[in-house]
Amino acid sequence: MKKLEGKVAVITGASKGIGEGIAKVYAAYSAKCVLAARGAKVLELAEELRGEGYEAIGVQTDVSDYDSVKELVKTAEETYGPVDILVNNAGICVLEDFMEAEDFENRDLHFDINIKGVWNTTKAALESMTKTKGGSIVIMSSVTGDMVADPGEVAYATSKAALVGFTKAMAREVADKNIRVNAICPGYVMTPLVEGMAKQSDPEDPSRAIKAIADAVPLGRLADPREIGELAAFLGSAESSYITGTQIVIDGGSTLPETTSMGQ
Repeated sequence: MKKLEGKVAVITGASKGIGEGIAKVYAAYSAKCVLAARGAKVLELAEELRGEGYEAIGVQTDVSDYDSVKELVKTAEETYGPVDILVNNAGICVLEDFMEAEDFENRDLHFDINIKGVWNTTKAALESMTKTKGGSIVIMSSVTGDMVADPGEVAYATSKAALVGFTKAMAREVADKNIRVNAICPGYVMTPLVEGMAKQSDPEDPSRAIKAIADAVPLGRLADPREIGELAAFLGSAESSYITGTQIVIDGGSTLPETTSMGQ
């Protein structure tokens, strides 16, 4: 029996990048996947997975809109039954110079999606999850904010650090319902989001920025989205049945170096 067999899993931000990697891993472990994202690409991914013999549906959802998220959970229940696993993966990262920003649009955008989106989806899914004998909520935080930060990341870092506090508080809130809540804190992953950040950092040669990132990681590369998916599957499964309220770093050792020169 595969470790997610028969489990109904809602995965947000599932149309590309880490979310797509998680969706493919969950499908391979026989979860019934309810894939959510704003764009129509999520429908295409669900169709692709069904074509490979997996159970999956796509639902266009705006996590910053609570009504949209409630409709997502309703669709999940009507299609497969009560939600067993929620993977809060939807998020954005847009670099901005804090001092030069003329308004708070970028701040509000990060808060609406990265923080309120997780809040909304968790709130909507919990009522469904309590209909079962327990469940698991996986929250995509980051090493950025909680552990490290670079220039231009104030909005992103603030939003991702907030999710660590949300994880711990929510884990305590729902422990008596046998629902576990954990956060994943990735370093750099080879995704469209990172490619976009690289273009912002070095519009003339984005590949240089990505190589620079990889060179600074002790394991010498960026993560593959499926590697994050494997960790998300572990946290969603019974294999992690006694783990709650924690954050797990998966960064190839990028947060280990104390300096960039010592011992070189």
